[in-house]
Amino acid sequence: MKSICVIPARYSSTRLPGKPLKNICGKPMICRVLERASLAKSVAEVIVATDDERILQAVEKNSGRAIMTRADHKTGTDRLAEVAEKFPDVEVIVNVQGDEPLIEPSLIDELIAEFVKDKNLQMATVATELTDADEMNNPNNVKVVIDKNNDALYFSRSLIPYPRNAGKSKVFKHIGIYAYRRNFLLDYAKMEPTPLEQSESLEQLRALENGFKIRVIKSSCRFVGVDTEEDLKLVNEIYRREEI
Repeated sequence: MKSICVIPARYSSTRLPGKPLKNICGKPMICRVLERASLAKSVAEVIVATDDERILQAVEKNSGRAIMTRADHKTGTDRLAEVAEKFPDVEVIVNVQGDEPLIEPSLIDELIAEFVKDKNLQMATVATELTDADEMNNPNNVKVVIDKNNDALYFSRSLIPYPRNAGKSKVFKHIGIYAYRRNFLLDYAKMEPTPLEQSESLEQLRALENGFKIRVIKSSCRFVGVDTEEDLKLVNEIYRREEI
């Protein structure tokens, strides 16, 4: 089963302009993400999908592959689908965010393994347990409720499940790493936005509202996405300390 990893990367960012090209121990962040993702054993190729020539040049300068995509895409999924159209021989596509320079390669392999085990699976993602109350109540941390088969029941920016009886259920934070079966991804990108998706501003709800399942892998991996200068400083410290 041929699988590839695609990293969507836009230059503009509200909180951190030029984010993909920010320096992490001597290399642009997008190149660090690509390096980490390339360590996954189950992907045939890792590709950066961008709409900016500066990002394309940075990736190619660091011996990576990048593809120019349209500038009018509204979501990363649309950009991902444009790339998917160019690879008809690929069965599974993993979407890694361009601001996750600490992405764990084995997690990409775990996602792909789910599609090998379940031939009917169309979409999968990742979650990690939350234990800090402030983190649980932060609307920037998307929460997910998972059923006994490890499929998502719902995603929300609100605290779910509501702790009416404390300690009865764990709280999981959704991590925005996705894997799709290619044909589903192409169909998914064409679906109209749905009411819950628009209410929560969470694109993955579109799949649930249309009756599709999303498999959720529970992970204890460390996730430090880069959204601010403080995040960038922390990631640089981790790279220096651990010699990643």
